[in-house]
Amino acid sequence: MGIGTSGAGNSRAILICFAAALVEGFDIQVAGIAAPRLGPALGLSPAQMGMFFSSATFGLIFGALAGGWLSDRHGRRAGLAISLAVFGLFSIGTALAGNYETLLVMRFMTGVGLGGALPNLVAIASESAPAERRGRAVALMYAGIPLGGAVVSLISIAGLGDGWRVLFVIGGLLPLMIVPLVMNLPDLRMAPKGRDVRGLGTVLGSGNLVPTVLLWAGFFFSLLVLYLLLNWLPALMVSRGFGRAEAGMVQLAFNLAGAAGSLLGGVALDARNRSFWVAGSFGGLVVALALLAVAPANIFVTLVVGAILGAAIISVQAVLYGIAPQCYPAEVRGQGVGLAVAVGRFGSVAGPLLAGALVAAGQSASEVLTGILPIAVLGGIATWLLTRRRRATSTS
Repeated sequence: MGIGTSGAGNSRAILICFAAALVEGFDIQVAGIAAPRLGPALGLSPAQMGMFFSSATFGLIFGALAGGWLSDRHGRRAGLAISLAVFGLFSIGTALAGNYETLLVMRFMTGVGLGGALPNLVAIASESAPAERRGRAVALMYAGIPLGGAVVSLISIAGLGDGWRVLFVIGGLLPLMIVPLVMNLPDLRMAPKGRDVRGLGTVLGSGNLVPTVLLWAGFFFSLLVLYLLLNWLPALMVSRGFGRAEAGMVQLAFNLAGAAGSLLGGVALDARNRSFWVAGSFGGLVVALALLAVAPANIFVTLVVGAILGAAIISVQAVLYGIAPQCYPAEVRGQGVGLAVAVGRFGSVAGPLLAGALVAAGQSASEVLTGILPIAVLGGIATWLLTRRRRATSTS
């Protein structure tokens, strides 16, 4: 059964997805501002803090795989509701953690819920819109993630990160409040009833193998760059002489412009000449990285370049999330998107580790930023080839 065809019902589904994505963006980045108080409160060493951050990221990988399978097997609605409930409950569990071991389990399971939500959000947003507006629908949903990150940046700038347990409770209650709204949506199950849906064999079948590989490459390289910036941009700015409040302002500009970039990416994906727009987005990303590397330590210049960088990288993400569900038939769409997101999450793990290795090797902020330029180019080539291929397939 597909989603209802009424415009009001479709708009409601997309808005609910946007709200869920906003909460997800909040929860993904809130650990960063909670960490300075959380670490001393639980007596964590730097190595243990690193595991605290990594545990949620690894949970995202497993969650993306599980969420895609749930989506195709039991329906988009059930998959999203279960994922929201998992990350909400375990976020609250994080606030109640009293020792290191419990904290790791809570954050890993929070990551599982967060990772499981995204393939369902992408599938619902795509299937809630007419074919000619699917890119914009997914982009509107995805814009919620950087906006959620912007809320975290505002909390950091205002100095409200001291009550770290309260932050995780808020991050847990919000998704639980969205679960009833999700359950009131129409049944979004797209797979035929009465038999198991097709799985990995279809996703990697001869007709889907090339677009799948290109999609995986686009996700891996672009998420590597994105998560390197999300985790290291404030620290890199501080190393260039900015204060923490100024670094927080750069992060805020990055996230706010990213939300606008997501909407732009959706419009570009629905355009007839979308290959041109994709090339422009990746070109803008490469130029912004280069500019940020050589820009003087001036807050106004850095804010402008940081905003361009945020708009470019999130626009790229919106394009990838928008085109991913178009690569697969409905009965394996959740698994196809889930696998692509999971591969991308390996990039999100590699990005911060790469930056840490470069910084440990004595490289400056400028050298780190220029060092990831080839990675951004590789992601751009893969995504451009994918959009060209999808356009040729649609035309034929």
